[in-house]
Amino acid sequence: MAYQTFQQEYLQIPVVTRAYTTACVLTTAAVQLELITPFQLYFNPDLILRSYQVWRLITNFLFFGPVGFNFLFNMIFLYRYCRMLEEGSFRGRTSDFVFMFLFGGLLMTIFGTFVSLVFLGQAFTIMLVYVWSRRNPNVRMNFFGLLNFQAPFLPWVLMGFSLLLGNSIIVDLLGIAVGHVYFFLEDVFPNQPGGSRWLKTPTLLKMIFDTPEEDANYNPLPEERPGGFAWGEGQRLGG
Repeated sequence: MAYQTFQQEYLQIPVVTRAYTTACVLTTAAVQLELITPFQLYFNPDLILRSYQVWRLITNFLFFGPVGFNFLFNMIFLYRYCRMLEEGSFRGRTSDFVFMFLFGGLLMTIFGTFVSLVFLGQAFTIMLVYVWSRRNPNVRMNFFGLLNFQAPFLPWVLMGFSLLLGNSIIVDLLGIAVGHVYFFLEDVFPNQPGGSRWLKTPTLLKMIFDTPEEDANYNPLPEERPGGFAWGEGQRLGG
C-alpha cells in the first residue's frame, strides 16, 4: 500500500522535474555506494575533447556532493522551484522547459570553462530559482523565519547564505547571471520596442515533448506557494 502511494505521488511529478531530480539522487547514491567516483563525473574540457568523455557534459550537473545538509538543501530547492516552474509558467510547454535546460546548461558549460568550476548543479539550481523569482515579483518570502523580502531577492539571499556557510559565491553568481540572460531574452527583450524573440524552441523538441491534450482534473502545485519549508515560505501580495 505504501509503495503504491509512493509510486502514485512520484508519477504525479512533472516529467522534467521527475527525470532531473531522480538522476541527481541516483548519481549521488551511486557515489555513496562507491559504484562510481566524483572523478568520473566532474567537468573537464580536456577529457571531453581529447578522450571523448562526453558524459561529463551531463554528469557534472547531477552531483551535488556527499549526502549531508548541503545536498539536502540543494535537492529541496531544486525540486521545489523546478516543479513550480514546470507546473506554472511552463505549464503545457514542456519543450520550452527542456529548451531552457539546454540553453542554461550550454551557457554554464561555456562560463564554467573560464572560472574552473567542476560541478555545475548548484549553479543550475540558482538559475531555476532566479527565473522563478523574476516571474513572481509580488510573492513575499520568509527565510528561516528571520528575513522577509520579495521573491526577486531570493537568489541574492541564497548567495549570502552560501557565503555564511563558507562556500564560494562564484557558483551562485554564475547561476544568477545565466538565469538573468535567459529571463532577459525570453521575457524582457521581446516586449521592448523593436525587440524580438531570440530564443525559439526547435521543432524537434516540440514534437518530442509537447502533448496536445491536458488532464482537466490535474491539480498543479501552485506557483505562488514557494513555501512548505521554513526557509522558503511565501505568499502573493494582495492575496
